[in-house]
Amino acid sequence: MSTLVESVVTVPPPAKCASGQASPGASTLTESTFVQGISEKVECPPDDKGSVDLEAQVNKKERFGPIRYTLLNIYRRLFTLVVCANVAVFIAIMVTDQTLLALVNAAAGNLLACGLARQPLVVNSIFVAVCSIPRSAPLRIRRIAAKVYHYGGVHSGCGIASFIWYVGFVGVLSREYWVPPSGGTVLSLAPIVLAYAILVLLLAIIVVAHPKFRFKRHDYFELTHRFSGWLVVALFVVLLMVFAHEASRAANEPLGRFLIKLPAFWFLMVTVLAIIHPWVLLRKVKVQPEYVSSHAARLHLSHTTTTFGKGIQLSRHPLQDWHGFATFPDPGGKSFSCLVSKAGDWTAACIKEQPTHLWKRGVLVYGFAYAMRVFKRVVVVTTGSGIGPCLSFLGDDNRPDLRVVWQTRAPLKTYGEDILNLVSEMDANPVVIDTNQAGRVDMVPIIRRMVQEFDAEAVCVISNPVMTKRVVFELESRGIPAFGPIFDS
Repeated sequence: MSTLVESVVTVPPPAKCASGQASPGASTLTESTFVQGISEKVECPPDDKGSVDLEAQVNKKERFGPIRYTLLNIYRRLFTLVVCANVAVFIAIMVTDQTLLALVNAAAGNLLACGLARQPLVVNSIFVAVCSIPRSAPLRIRRIAAKVYHYGGVHSGCGIASFIWYVGFVGVLSREYWVPPSGGTVLSLAPIVLAYAILVLLLAIIVVAHPKFRFKRHDYFELTHRFSGWLVVALFVVLLMVFAHEASRAANEPLGRFLIKLPAFWFLMVTVLAIIHPWVLLRKVKVQPEYVSSHAARLHLSHTTTTFGKGIQLSRHPLQDWHGFATFPDPGGKSFSCLVSKAGDWTAACIKEQPTHLWKRGVLVYGFAYAMRVFKRVVVVTTGSGIGPCLSFLGDDNRPDLRVVWQTRAPLKTYGEDILNLVSEMDANPVVIDTNQAGRVDMVPIIRRMVQEFDAEAVCVISNPVMTKRVVFELESRGIPAFGPIFDS
């Protein structure tokens, strides 16, 4: 049976002392030996002479924290960098070559960069390259490298840039169709129709990718994003062929030679290959489900092995919605697991019906947690089923030293003894807060104290988006390096 060594956590709300008097400060919750739950004991805080001023031990909030860590976070900085690069290219084009070919090349180039920023092989290469920095490197450099999971800023920046370039292309194309240049070739209606069809699809992709729509209607976002993206690339190829045919005829040059010299053609060909690759590896794989509770299930897969920080995409039907899960190795390392927690219709059905086969696509992809390998000591903070991605640390024998803070409802009953044993492998003395007994507590004071005592180099936060964002901001604005998945990571 699982045994969690006694851990003491600070709970902000006042509590009753043994004498029955309300304590003037924070109460102390003691988690004794974990058997069927966490036995709760409230103790009086030390007197004023022996008390510890936690606020005095750490920096106050930075004055410009809200600007630095929200408005100007790494994601937005990368987005801005992409936009600035495109502005520079725009100026160069306006100075040297104001032609339709220059506009279509720029649009296709950004479309390629946008697609590659999400291609599994490219993502894995980015993580491996950036996170190969040794732990002996200066801490400041390692903390910057750990922000690699913000690469989505490049994806969205290039996506917006490709749309703007394409709008310019359609505008010039329309002008040349309605008002043909004197002595020039009159365009046919076909490229105009294709151009506007692509424009509508690009606009739809951008609209559904807005965070508010994405969170509320994720299934619609995923399907629209995927199929509209495929259709945009296919129509873009057709448009390029039609446009190149007319342009080559006007230049009295063979179509093949014209295409070979056109950068947009090669950009689109690489984009097509990047899209096709994950689907070439589409497979229906065997799954061994393990019912844990009415709230969670553990899926065991053996079609390949996993390593630290990798995730898998699973679906019941390859053309419907896909769901990503962090993986962690099973004992022996010949198979791996992912933890499914009830968070919607798909996960609820997965827990209730326990599928024996699921579809997977592409290769296992490195995720946010892999960035933590650059640190020596990390405090891992999670709530509920967020413990699943945290267990990925077990896939690395050279993982950093870890301390774990896990707040969840009835951990033994909800996730089972095996999961708790795995948590103890990450941290022999984890702080596990049972919300059924302790209620929901503010974990920030607990984390801050643990960071100081453990001399941690970073805090890894994995929870729901709202909680993750709040905890990461609270810590970063006080000078504590904290990292957590963002909506586009």
